[in-house]
Amino acid sequence: MAENRKGQNAQRRYEIAEDVLRTNIAEGVLPVGLVLLEGPIAEILQTSRAPVQRALQTLEAEGLVHRFKGRGYLVGPGSDEPEPNRTDIKTLGLIIPQHADEALQNRASWERIYNIVERDVAGCVVFGQYRIIETELADHFNVSRTVVRDVLTRLRERGLVRKNASSHWIAGPLTAQTVKDHFVLRGILEPQALIASAPHIDRAALTALFGRLSTLEGRHTLDFLKDPSDIQTLFIDTCVLATPNEKLQELIRNNLLPVTAIERLLGLLGLPGDPIIITELRMIVELLMRGATAAAASMLQTHLEASVNRTIAQMKIVAIIPSPSATADYLTRVIEE
Repeated sequence: MAENRKGQNAQRRYEIAEDVLRTNIAEGVLPVGLVLLEGPIAEILQTSRAPVQRALQTLEAEGLVHRFKGRGYLVGPGSDEPEPNRTDIKTLGLIIPQHADEALQNRASWERIYNIVERDVAGCVVFGQYRIIETELADHFNVSRTVVRDVLTRLRERGLVRKNASSHWIAGPLTAQTVKDHFVLRGILEPQALIASAPHIDRAALTALFGRLSTLEGRHTLDFLKDPSDIQTLFIDTCVLATPNEKLQELIRNNLLPVTAIERLLGLLGLPGDPIIITELRMIVELLMRGATAAAASMLQTHLEASVNRTIAQMKIVAIIPSPSATADYLTRVIEE
């Protein structure tokens, strides 16, 4: 019975997403040719990507949206290929009926707190090992332990937490060896994904990315150092995650979580990035624009090999920086398991 209720709740979420998108297409809020991406829609509806993904698949079957060579879907049946419209969907003022908003807001699930917990955990693991106590996490967010276990299970799937021999939930430490392990996987997955992505990359997005990288390359170093992770994320989204292999996309995203976490933390600590990253990414994009896919994949491999060395060098600096004086109250620093 509980499983049936769970399935019905999940169904309601994607049906609600369907109804919201269908209504906004019919009302013209979402114009023909608009690019629809799962992430921004999920953020607006405050749900996970899964129900949005399923909703878009249903709308595609109905002929209301269609896939194209770039990432995501275009509004419209696809009989006449319109020019992709990349207006930020958050600026369009989606019509969300009150009953739909309440249904989405009142869900008692891991989705409501996952992003906050992920951020809290990722922000401390580079400094050592922390224990997460289920009851304290539940009290902190005023949710059930079932919800907490769902959150922790997903964090474990993404490599941010684990259970030790005593069945305690442990986060970290994120060591040089674990970073190396993640980059080994990056070296296996991402160049192959780049090759698979090449025929599907949105050419306009690729050209725009090349222009942005070229501009950054010509600026003062400090312009790049303000947020090096932003341009790297854009590169991954545009060039690597354009692969139609959804399983490969998921593996890459999950493997990147700890790497992205440490890069952002290093930036927050004021550690300088390396401007050569911009040059390396610009070279990869330029090769893709020229149709030299194999050379671009080889350059990406070289970039990743250099990146792991840069990241570990920065982690050595972190080793002499005091750990944060304050973390979320459900995270307890431990010296050893």
